[in-house]
Amino acid sequence: MLSELNSLQIKLHLSATKFAKTGPRDFSNTSCKPFTMRVSVDENDDDTESEAEEYGSLSDGESTFGNQCSYLMDEEGIVGTALHELSHENHLQVKEEIRNKISALETDLSEKYTSALTQVVRYREARCEMDRKFDTQYQRKIAEALDNHLTTVQRDHELRSQIEERKIRSDAAYEEAKRKEKASQEEKLRQEKAKAESEVLIKIFWNAARLEEAKRAALEAERRAAKEAAERLASETSTRVVARVAQEDVGLQMNANAGTSSKVLWAAESALNFEQARLHKFKEVDERNQALRLTYNKDLSSYEKLIKRSINQIRRSTKVVSEKACEIVKIFHDPHCPQSVSMAVFAKKVISYCISPDNDAFACAYVIVLVTSQVPHAMDLLLAELHRACIYTVPKHITYSESAFESKGAYYKVLGYKESDGKLESTKDYLRRLESYMKLYGALVQTEVQDFQNTHGLKEGWAWIARFLNTLPVNRDTAVALSAFLKMAGFALFRKYKTQFIKVLSYIWNNFLQELKGCEDPAREDLKLSATIRDIQNYMEDKLFLKVPEERALMGGALLSDVFLV
Repeated sequence: MLSELNSLQIKLHLSATKFAKTGPRDFSNTSCKPFTMRVSVDENDDDTESEAEEYGSLSDGESTFGNQCSYLMDEEGIVGTALHELSHENHLQVKEEIRNKISALETDLSEKYTSALTQVVRYREARCEMDRKFDTQYQRKIAEALDNHLTTVQRDHELRSQIEERKIRSDAAYEEAKRKEKASQEEKLRQEKAKAESEVLIKIFWNAARLEEAKRAALEAERRAAKEAAERLASETSTRVVARVAQEDVGLQMNANAGTSSKVLWAAESALNFEQARLHKFKEVDERNQALRLTYNKDLSSYEKLIKRSINQIRRSTKVVSEKACEIVKIFHDPHCPQSVSMAVFAKKVISYCISPDNDAFACAYVIVLVTSQVPHAMDLLLAELHRACIYTVPKHITYSESAFESKGAYYKVLGYKESDGKLESTKDYLRRLESYMKLYGALVQTEVQDFQNTHGLKEGWAWIARFLNTLPVNRDTAVALSAFLKMAGFALFRKYKTQFIKVLSYIWNNFLQELKGCEDPAREDLKLSATIRDIQNYMEDKLFLKVPEERALMGGALLSDVFLV
């Protein structure tokens, strides 16, 4: 651009030099006549005279004006003037060209400046964006490094805490060991001292010791006699019933088609044999436990509380069921508590739990299967306790007979009615408990856990329903028992026995229900069977045995065999 400006200036200078004057012109020899202006005389004489004077005054400068006129009129002056004008025009044209080129150059410079400025702005924005990205990455790296540092610090703190805890536990264990050792030494010294004293006094108090032993034996005999009297008193009614029924019917097995008026005990012989075997085991364990409680130095009530708490906390959750089963099995294997005592407490607390308001029969059945698979003898004690609480779990039924029972109250006690303050519970409460017992029994026989054996499973459930329909009479109590059992175990029985179970349901519909409807007496409150009849009918009409009971599945999703650890 500067080179173009320099070239224009040089061109302008050359053109000016071309048309420049070479020297001053000589007008001395040029002759010039004076300019005379003629004006006609008119009315304004005064004006004319004044003008004449004026022009006369102009003639006074004749030499100067004359020279100019001679220059203008000279031919060479005309050419110079033309050249001067031409030079002036050329000068103006060159200036215009220079101005146009300068304007074009300025426009070009402005565009280039704008473009360069735009590029600079873009570069600056790109640089700022790159700086922001670098800042973000740097901040992220700083945050990650800080997070890693904090994690390391926290891990180090946890490690130190664990080391401190281990040190504290180790110190505590060491102190406890020292304390126990000291106590053991003190106990040993005390025993040695007591032994020495006893050896010194043994001869003096020999007769007194023998007398004390005799008294103790007498007290033990009295206690056993009182216990046997209490047992005889508690089982007097049922024993008398069984004895009289044995005299009336040697076989003990009743046919459902036989007359109901002359029969007292309704049960299959095999069911009674199983019941007697379980009750016999229960009695043996109970006697052994009473003897252990008298001779055992340690208080066992704490273990009973632990078992009770574990059973009361049973809920329909895989995790809860497995945890409670593990707790109970650990108590069974605790060397400080006799297993017979813990099994008896377990059986008793399970029966109490099944009639509590917040009980869950299916969850309880899962716990029973898990526990008894590890300790099989616990199942016999549990079933014996269940038979004592509800005779329909055998199954068996007892009808009233004046020759067999002293009173209706004694008969109701044999059936399982509870007495409180000298009064028997209401039939409504009794049937509610009966239904709870049967629900637990039905849930128990249908419960299956992978890798764990249910020693009283579906086979026993199928035998129960066959004995029930073949031997027991149709009445209010048996109807409630059957309805509760079907609700809990019907689905599992149908899944295994298929058409055979359908035949059983058909027999219930065509025979049991029809006979049950004939037993209903609207005039008697205790014989209103409409609700029970409706429950059984709805169960078969809606085909509920095809649907899995809602409470059957445990919440949690995992298999019990995966989470149960002993």
